[in-house]
Order: sequence, then structure tokens, then C-alpha cells
Amino acid sequence: MSALEPRDADVAPATAVPTPGGGSVLDREHRALSVGIVSVVLLIAFEATAVGTAMPVAARELNGIGLYAFGFSAYFTTSLFAMVLSGQWSDRSGPLAPLTVGISSFAAGLVLSGTAGTMWLFILGRAVQGLGGGLVIVALYVVVSRAYAEALRPAIMAAFAASWVVPSVVGPLASGTVTEHLGWRWVFLGIPVLVVFPLALALPAIRRTASGPADPAAPLPPYDRRRIRLALGISAGAGLLQYAGQELRWLSLLPAAAGAALLVPAVLGLLPHGTYRAARGLPSVVLLRGIAAGSFIAAESFVPLMLVTQRGLSPTLAGLSLALGGLTWALGSWLQARPWMEPYRERSVVVGMVLVAAAIATAPTVLVPWMPAWIVALAWAWGCLGMGLVISSTSVLLLKLSAPEEAGANSAALQISDGLSNVLLLAAGGAAFAALGGGAVGHAVTTGGAGHPMAFAAVFLPMAGVALAGAWVATRLRVSERR
Repeated sequence: MSALEPRDADVAPATAVPTPGGGSVLDREHRALSVGIVSVVLLIAFEATAVGTAMPVAARELNGIGLYAFGFSAYFTTSLFAMVLSGQWSDRSGPLAPLTVGISSFAAGLVLSGTAGTMWLFILGRAVQGLGGGLVIVALYVVVSRAYAEALRPAIMAAFAASWVVPSVVGPLASGTVTEHLGWRWVFLGIPVLVVFPLALALPAIRRTASGPADPAAPLPPYDRRRIRLALGISAGAGLLQYAGQELRWLSLLPAAAGAALLVPAVLGLLPHGTYRAARGLPSVVLLRGIAAGSFIAAESFVPLMLVTQRGLSPTLAGLSLALGGLTWALGSWLQARPWMEPYRERSVVVGMVLVAAAIATAPTVLVPWMPAWIVALAWAWGCLGMGLVISSTSVLLLKLSAPEEAGANSAALQISDGLSNVLLLAAGGAAFAALGGGAVGHAVTTGGAGHPMAFAAVFLPMAGVALAGAWVATRLRVSERR
């Protein structure tokens, strides 16, 4: 999941609200910049929420159902490396260059995916998108830190958050409609044209207020080559493990071993000590973020495909099953931010993970022909409510448990856990899906579960188990408890 989602923040309205320090994010000084960067976030949000609805049709037309999970995980794989690179690039020369390159790469990836003639070219386009998305995520945060006074930052960050609410509701429906009437390619090809307007507004303002190093008189900070190598190791290792899991041959043990050899030391070097064993406090917060995001995204990615191929729903109706979740996610995020919830934060996170596990476990019940398809929409609404409680709370707890000088590194660790878990659990789900004949479901679009329903059950039920394990990890967030 992207770091720009509302899922990391309270989604209270934040347009032209005055701040104690004077001015607003829409005053004359900030108006063009605010509208420009929020519009960029809005378009990225729309693409992120729309792609899941178009993916079943795209994969089927490209004869790539067996590679379905790669269409999602390729994005997260390259964004892991890009986020680390963007942070160091922005510190050295300002956010303008990584932001420009990032948006250009994101648009190029959309075009490549939208014009792809094979599934592997489509996946390559998604990887290029991820590279651009990772660069943009970090660069935008640096823009906020440099171009806005401290009193204005909560308002612009809340505007980022609010930018995800409407796409979360409208995106799947709009994508389904476009896919049915114009074709799935236009879900990808339509976005690059729309990016031109926000760029024309934002780039001159960024050049004026946030370009160059933070302190022009100071020597340029060197690139942290070790951290970049570790980030590259995470991306390469995750990619090799995905490939090995998808091929399911004895020879696949070689790339699997190489992937693990790259991944394990990189994870140990970039995540807090004790994360892998759920040590109390900060390590468990970072681990829980990955468990929650990875299990939910891995399951959610297969929801539209299951509804289209097993129940014969149109892409629009399949997208509608996810639309309500955008509102309940925002509700969960809003609830956890209320002052009266603070004493119950850890307890609410446990409840949130139980809701997520229950939603994932309920979704595959639609594989039974007499079960109504709308049960998925209802389950996903409750699951998204749980995610709203969990994801926002992990961000709050991370800052609460971090010393000021460690907040940046720990925040990066949280995002790495998020993205890496998405990649690994999507890869695991994709491997299970392919192993049980998931590649053939594209030929089974008849109502009543024709095809390979067990391929879907092999994705959802293990992910429900992972989410339930997350409920146990959530009991270890409080440092003060006795061992």
C-alpha cells in the first residue's frame, strides 16, 4: 500500500482551514502548489483503486491469469527500492528531480501496461509504475516539509488523506464502466493525459519553494550506499521469490534460494531488531503493519477476479463489491483518531485484525453457488473498517515509540514492512492459485462456480490465518506489559 493513502491519517476535511500560524494551504502563496500536489495524489489514488477492477479482464485477454498476482506485486517490488533512493536523492538535490522522474516513470508504466500485447509486458509496465510511485511518495513528503510551515503541514497531509476517499468509492465503479464500454486499456491510458494539468501547476511552485538541497551552504550529504544496496537486495530477492513461486518446478529452488539469500540480510538490516520474532513495542508495530497490509491486499486483489470468473458478475458489479470499503476504512481511521479512543488503542487494533481475518475468511463463501454475491461487499466493508483502525493506529504508535531522531528511519521501516509483505504474500497467494489450476479460471465465466474454486480458497483461507496471527501480534504492542 501506498504511503499516500488516507489509511495512515485521520481523514478530517482540510481545505482552506486557517491555522494558528496564519494562512492556509489555499492562500495565494500555496494555492497552486497545494492544488497541484493534491491532484497528483488524487490521480495516483484513482489508478490504484481502479486497477483491481480492470485486472481480471486484462489478464484474461492477455492469456495471463496464471500470472495474475504478478500484476499487483510487480508494483510493490520496484517501489521498495525507489522509496529508499528517493529519500536520499531528495536530501541531496531537493524533491523536484525525483518527483519529476517519478511521475514520468509512473505515466510511462501506465502507457506500457495499457498497450501491452502479452502479460509479461503488462507486468513490466506495472514494475515501471512502481518505480515511479516509490519516487513520488517520498518526494511529496519532502515537498511538504520544505514548502509548508509546520502549522500548515497537518492540513496538507489531511488533504492527501481525503484525496483517497472519493477514488476508493468511485474508482472501482468508474473502472468497471470504462472496462465494459471502452476496454480495460483505457483504465491505464487515460491517466497520463490527466497528469499534465497538476504538473503544470505544481512544478513551478516546487522549483520556487523546495528545489535544491535543504542547506545550500552545507556540503552535499553522501548517498548511503549500504542502505541502497539493502533496498536493492529486498527488491531483487522479492522478485526472485515471486518468480520461483510462480514457476513451481524443481529448478525453481535455485532462484528461490538466491532470493532468500538476498532478502533475509536486507530485511534484518532495514527493520528494527526483533521484528521477525514480534518483540514487544516498536518491532511488533512494524511487523503488524506488514501482516495487516499484506494479508488484506493479497486477498483483495483476487476478489474481482473471483466474482467475475466464478459468479459471472460484470467488472462494474465486481468493483461495486469493494466500493463501500473506502467509506468504512475512512470511518475506522476517523474513529481511532478520537481522543476518547486513546486509552483503548491497542485493544482496538486487536479488534481491527479480527475483523480483517473474518472478512477474508468470509469472502470465499461466494464460491458456494447458493450464497448471495453481495456477502462479499458486506464482509469487505467490515474488513476495511478493521483496516482503518489498524493501519492508522500503527502510524500513531510508531511515532509514539520513536525518539525524534529516529522517527524518519522508523517510518521508512514501517513502509518497507508494508510493501515487502504485500510482495511476499501476493507471491505466496499467486503460487497457491497457480498450483491449484488458477490459470484456467479465465475460461470459466459461467455462473455457479464453474472452473477451479479451490484455487481461490487457497488464496483467501491462508490469508485469513495470517490476519488472525496479526491479532496475536497486536497484543504485543504495549511496551509496559510484563513478559
